[in-house]
Amino acid sequence: MSTSAELHPHARALLADHYQAIDADLPALLDLLFARSAGEDWHKAGTFKHHLLGVYRTLALWNQPREVRMLGLFHSVYGNEYVDLTLFDRERERETLRNVLGDEAEEWVSLFCAMPRTTFVQTVLAGQGTGGAGMTLEGADGHVFTLTPRQVAAFIVVSAADIGEQWHSWQDEIFAGYPRQQRRDLKTNWASSLWPGPLKPPSNILSMLSHLLAPLSGMPADTGIPVPPAFDACRATLSPRDEAAASALYWQVITRMHPPTEMDSARHLLEAAAAHNPWVGEPRLLLAQLALTTGDFDAAQTHAAAGLAALQAWGTAWDKRIEWSGWMAWARIELQNARARHWPENLAALNGLGLVE
Repeated sequence: MSTSAELHPHARALLADHYQAIDADLPALLDLLFARSAGEDWHKAGTFKHHLLGVYRTLALWNQPREVRMLGLFHSVYGNEYVDLTLFDRERERETLRNVLGDEAEEWVSLFCAMPRTTFVQTVLAGQGTGGAGMTLEGADGHVFTLTPRQVAAFIVVSAADIGEQWHSWQDEIFAGYPRQQRRDLKTNWASSLWPGPLKPPSNILSMLSHLLAPLSGMPADTGIPVPPAFDACRATLSPRDEAAASALYWQVITRMHPPTEMDSARHLLEAAAAHNPWVGEPRLLLAQLALTTGDFDAAQTHAAAGLAALQAWGTAWDKRIEWSGWMAWARIELQNARARHWPENLAALNGLGLVE
């Protein structure tokens, strides 16, 4: 069976940057957006352009309607409480975006940029605002923002996609405790500030995201916002303990911090990582490679398929040292070789692996 059978309907278009296949008007929108220097602006794990496209990719794989995908793509263009970055002037250019995005999508972009987003996340995590009455938020200046249930659902989805795309160990340190982070002196904590840090998978953000997304599975059905596939369609949550353990165990193996004297010990650590956090794909892909190396092709197929599914359930890499498309390619190579019951027998041959279908 071809590995294409396991791909989301949008996956190949996203991997090929063929955005027109998903949104016919997207190339023109990208030209408008990236003419504002999004490809030059720094952003957590790369550039702002890289981040916006990553958020859009997640929302496409989460089967979100166009207005939600557009919100994700333009979610910070008027600036917001997190970033000193404005690509469009809210006072003079709203009509420009309204003409190309549509009234609802532009209204959502404006509201999402203006509202107190940290307070929004805190409110959802506190179990408030996700019923039929919607949500009311008060900004620092006393301005009151009223959100409909549809907007609450959409803003939860985009918040999760936004945070998941950018977060790695550097933000674990500088934004520790989010969404209840405390101000810490930069000079005292200079070592934590050094960007990009080790790019270790996060140790304490997926647990928060699982609880942020969880209300979606019980919100009013008429919001029209599909429930994302992450965390078993938002029915499961991840404990902070399990997230931290999975990240540490994976990191010990992938960086060889744990002396790799025996393959069994590496496999045990990765199996424990996958058991602690079954919602990410990279530990399963390492397990698939170990199984391929020993000729256990059935186990390799199981692990590779699970890893591929997890990558598509998020649309972003957990281990951000390699971008999502690279992990996707590796997962498909592993799955193809597991089914062909073949794997290189010497190290140099790994360099020549290629996906051929």
